[in-house]
Amino acid sequence: MKRSAFAVLLTLASLNFGAAAWAEETVKIGVNGVVSDAAFFIAERKGYFAKQGIKVELVHFDSGPQMVAPLGTGQIDVAAGASSAGLFNAVARGIGLKVVADKGSAPVGYSYVPIIVRKDLIDEGKVKTYADFKGLKIAEAGKGGTPGPILDEGLKRGGLKYDDVQHVYNLGYPQQVLALANKAIDVGVTAEPSATQAIKSGYAIRFSAPDHYPNQQIAVLLYGDLFIKNRNDVATKFMVAYLEGVRFYNGALKDGHFSGPNAAELIDILVEFTKVKDRALYADMTPNGCNPNGHVDLPSLTKDFEFYKRHGYLEGTTTVDALVDQTFVDRALKILGPYKPKL
Repeated sequence: MKRSAFAVLLTLASLNFGAAAWAEETVKIGVNGVVSDAAFFIAERKGYFAKQGIKVELVHFDSGPQMVAPLGTGQIDVAAGASSAGLFNAVARGIGLKVVADKGSAPVGYSYVPIIVRKDLIDEGKVKTYADFKGLKIAEAGKGGTPGPILDEGLKRGGLKYDDVQHVYNLGYPQQVLALANKAIDVGVTAEPSATQAIKSGYAIRFSAPDHYPNQQIAVLLYGDLFIKNRNDVATKFMVAYLEGVRFYNGALKDGHFSGPNAAELIDILVEFTKVKDRALYADMTPNGCNPNGHVDLPSLTKDFEFYKRHGYLEGTTTVDALVDQTFVDRALKILGPYKPKL
């Protein structure tokens, strides 16, 4: 009897040890609920996180900058944000975070933050080239963000400087659509799907070309330093699952649209998880690109860094190298291998 009871206790102990050994790791991700968060939602819905022993908790924020402080203090582990002067300034102030992978970029044909111009200005012949932007009211979602370099690329083509126009800062993308409609602004550097909404409503014309600023690094995946230092193995496993999500996402892309083999399933996931519920928009909008091998575009990050520096947006002393850590992508690629698109 005693031996039997002892055997039961050993069995229970063994089962408890096994459960502990296979316990899921919880990772808290800051999200905005935008389309470029797609890889998180895919990896959750398709079971890629679960396969790595990870349980994710999606923590919703209204904007990327709101995630920076919680990321630095470990309240969240991972964040999704736009590349900006603010990220460089956060590092300069000692906030612990790193850019670890691409989350949204603009390969040719996938320029998802286009320059759009009021339709009446085009119809009346007042704006024909970028040279005609001089003195116009041009909206950007924020000062010191990636829309600034996008606009600067256009102005240079028109022989203009960045300050040759009237800048309207801190106007969110949906608000830019309304401002174009009521003629409060002339031009917007407007992300999807707001750009397509403005165009379909007849308020604006897409002015920038598909190759306007090729491969610009617009949105990035961020890890907090505490996540990197305290749970390095989990951070690697997270990257493996994330890249699987990115690769599924790429399977939904074709010719600058959501028209690849995975498109229907992807749109179902995006409608469920994001703020974009109108399925018709997905057919018309330009998707963001995202590198299926994960690496960020260092040349464009450096180019944008120099733009922020020239215009006095940077605080303290920092560098692109101080912000970026691609070791987790490199480790994940050793596990997954290079991306091979399905034909």
